[in-house]
Amino acid sequence: MRLIPRSFLGRTILMVLIPLIVALLIVANSFFGNHWKKVHATLARTLAGEVATMVHFMNQNNTEAVKMLASDIGINVSINEKLNRPKNDNKSREAGPLVAELQTRIKQPTNVYIDRGKRLIFIDVPTNDNKIATFATSMHRIYSTSAEVFLLWVVGAILIVSILVTPFIVFHTRSIRRIAKAANKFGRGMDVPGFQPSGSLEIREAANAMITMKERLNRYNKTRTDMLNAVGHDLKTPLTRMRLAVETDSASKQDLLHEIDRMSEMVNGYLAFARGEAPEIEQAVELPAMLTRIARDAAPNKKIILELPPEPVQFYARPNALTSAFTNIIENAARFAKKTLKITEIDSTDSVTVIIEDDGIGIPDDKKERAMQPFVRLDESRSESTGGTGLGLSIAKTAIENHGGQIFLENSDLGGLKVRVVLPL
Repeated sequence: MRLIPRSFLGRTILMVLIPLIVALLIVANSFFGNHWKKVHATLARTLAGEVATMVHFMNQNNTEAVKMLASDIGINVSINEKLNRPKNDNKSREAGPLVAELQTRIKQPTNVYIDRGKRLIFIDVPTNDNKIATFATSMHRIYSTSAEVFLLWVVGAILIVSILVTPFIVFHTRSIRRIAKAANKFGRGMDVPGFQPSGSLEIREAANAMITMKERLNRYNKTRTDMLNAVGHDLKTPLTRMRLAVETDSASKQDLLHEIDRMSEMVNGYLAFARGEAPEIEQAVELPAMLTRIARDAAPNKKIILELPPEPVQFYARPNALTSAFTNIIENAARFAKKTLKITEIDSTDSVTVIIEDDGIGIPDDKKERAMQPFVRLDESRSESTGGTGLGLSIAKTAIENHGGQIFLENSDLGGLKVRVVLPL
């Protein structure tokens, strides 16, 4: 038998109620139990003293003093020749302290009987003339019901807390169940219309992370599908030209080698794109040395303007992926720059901004968004004669976003394209 419920709702309720119950029981046992014991001992001591005083007056035949004292303290006194009582309660929880006090004060055997129905207590004490003096009073004189009331309040407090807490826990767990159902549908490739993060901040963060993961997976699948379509389209064209040239005997060795080189370039681009999301261990990196080396390799015959901080910020990143991203951006800028290539790094407390600019013809504003899509070549600004597969900016965008950063295409003051990369620290 499972004592712990399997559901998160049941376990959360237990997490709230069990500490509360244990804390209340500890308080009731350690504080109120001790207090209750002291109160009962005091009550028993007081009543035993009063009975002992009246017994002393009886033994001296001072009946007037007995009547006056009994009237003042609320005890009914009667003298009986013989009594037929049920079994005494000398060892009961209520009468035990009283019997102990009476034995200390009265050197005669006493009998205590409790009528629980009427809440009365009877104390029978033998007198010197072989009669039995009976002292009757309320049970409240020796027993306090405050402990029972306290236990009722403890149970009531637990019930009140349960009633107040349960709706919040149900609402809390409902959000988790919604995330689980949505994740199950997302895992099967289904959409969940109208799904919105709800619940506490942590649950909302988990839901937003799941939505982001789904978007990335969808983008990943779409990119792979586009890549396969592009591979089929782009390789089909040179293969068709080569086949036609061979069949008509119009192909020279140089033409065939050119087509082969073109196909190799395409395949290398596709492989680079496919490796863009390969796992890699993060390391501490600084960008100035990386940017300087890439710029000098990409544009050896052009003017390079470097505005880099003398003490650059160091942050953790995947160096190979980051190098691939900046290589594609800088080589793209160097390819279309006329004379000048400018690279700027701006460090702040929470991010690093890298700006790459060229003085080429740039990209029209209405085509900047398409330029970062994979397998897209903009004929107006990037002709096929310059080479490339339309993957450079897409590879860079994927790597930057995998680092939690963003990439923006803007117009440069140099006249060409400005690529602004923002990486969080």
